[in-house]
Amino acid sequence: MPKTFSPLLPYPPQVATTKVDWAYELAGELLSHSLPRRWAHSQGVAACAQTLAPLAGNSAELEAAAVLHDIGYAPPLVSTGFHPLDGARYLRDVHGAEGRVVRLVANHSYALLEAEERGLRTDLADEFPLLDDPLLVDALVYCDMTTTPDGRRTTPHERLQEILGRYGEDSVVGRFIRRAAPHIHASVDRVRAAAVEAGVEL
Repeated sequence: MPKTFSPLLPYPPQVATTKVDWAYELAGELLSHSLPRRWAHSQGVAACAQTLAPLAGNSAELEAAAVLHDIGYAPPLVSTGFHPLDGARYLRDVHGAEGRVVRLVANHSYALLEAEERGLRTDLADEFPLLDDPLLVDALVYCDMTTTPDGRRTTPHERLQEILGRYGEDSVVGRFIRRAAPHIHASVDRVRAAAVEAGVEL
């Protein structure tokens, strides 16, 4: 039986600044009280996204996706237990949120590899195809994987080690992270190279 949701906040008109403000409001409503550490992480990822605005083709999309990327952990939204899919379905089905932002949320940080571990690859790939905007996709990976669970900046190596330590190497998340690590480091390297070329200080 599909899970039904009650909307928290209506989706606003398609105005970039409004979309970002709405994303912060919604993520805060879902995470700040029930999962305050996850909310701190999400705000840190969004702050990082602000620094990458000169690199992003659409900085509003990046920042909105950054603050929303972990809403699938919110208890009312948990359905499959796979937070990128649960969060993206909620954004699409309840709020009719902008498709590119939803696809960024669904696929953040190589989620397709974790979907494979969970037997959900087809669901994720069919419902939310990877966005054809490689630098934007890499930028969200960079922000997520250089931000601690408490919202502070860190290195990708330390972030990956922290995730493995928290979940265990043989867990679903641990197996996914070990598979995804080379791709995550490659995304970070591409963002750093683009930043150097654009004269953006990370």
